Parts: sequence; structure tokens; C-alpha cells
Amino acid sequence: MCSPTIALTVASIGSSAIQYKQQKSQQEEAQRRAREQNSIAKKNAQMRYASAGLKIRQELEKSAQADYKGTIKARRARASYIAGVGDAGGLAISGSTNALLANYYRTEGNYKTAIQNNMNINISQYERNLEAIQFGQESQQTYLTPPNSNLLFATQAMNVANTYMSYEFQRQNAGLMSGKEKKKQTQSTNSDVWT
Repeated sequence: MCSPTIALTVASIGSSAIQYKQQKSQQEEAQRRAREQNSIAKKNAQMRYASAGLKIRQELEKSAQADYKGTIKARRARASYIAGVGDAGGLAISGSTNALLANYYRTEGNYKTAIQNNMNINISQYERNLEAIQFGQESQQTYLTPPNSNLLFATQAMNVANTYMSYEFQRQNAGLMSGKEKKKQTQSTNSDVWT
């Protein structure tokens, strides 16, 4: 016949096995959710990188177009001025006319410098946006922790041992003895009788 201690131990082992499987599946599910969250964070960052890249390319193209139009406009203005000075009586370009021509070049240079400064600001902002995107991705990601089967098994084994020891302690406190203890007590009383 099965002793209550063995029955309780078997029940505890069965319960621990079920808990082990449940906890392992919970850890695997948590790892799957973390992977999915990381995948979502990565896709989000990739879309934001693509959007930022498109925006800076559009700004570069817009800047190049403005620079080109400014160059064409400045060349036309200088050509008109030079032609106008030549038509005004065949005067050669000299002192004051040179100063006016230099003013055209200075205006064109200021315009191109303004375009370049604006583009540098846009590029600087683009770089800060890339850093923010990377930081955002890192903040959205979670740490992957694989299921630790060994730790789960050890925990459940300790639970079984704890249940068994607790049951034995309760039996001893209640004055009940296991079969081994009865044999030891019988042997000790038999040895006391013979002495």
C-alpha cells in the first residue's frame, strides 16, 4: 500500500511538472512578444529614415534649382548691364561701371551664400533627426530573455523537496512516525532490552 508521503510527493511532482510547462510557455510567449515589439520598432525606424531621407533629397533638389535659377538670373542681369553700357556710346567698362558690375557679382554671391547656409541648416537638422530616430527605436525595443529551462526545473525541484520536507516536519510535530522511524525506534528499544 502506498504511504501518504509518497502519494503527496507524486502529486507535488505532477503539480510541479505542470507549473514548469506553464512557466516555460509563458517565458517563450514573452520572448515572442519582445521579438515582435523589436520588429515593429525596427520597421517604424526604417519608415522614418526613409521619410527623412526623402525630405532632405527634396530640399537638396530645391536648393540646387534655386541656385541654378539665381545663376541664370544674375548672368542675364550682367549681360544686360554690359550690353547697355556698350550701347550707351561705346564706353569701355571702367571705374564706376566696374563697381556696378561688382555689385551684381556681390548680390549673386550673397544669394548663393544664403542658399548654402539654409541647406547647411537643413542638413544639420536631418542629422539630428536621424539620431532622434535611432534613439526612438532603441527606446521602443525590449530586451530578449530566452526561457531558462534549467532555472525553472531547479525551482520546481526545490518546490517538491520543500513540500516533502514540510510534510515530514508536520508529521514529526504531530507525533506521527514514518515506517523508517518506526524501524529505528524498534531496533533501539530491542538493543536497550538486551543491554
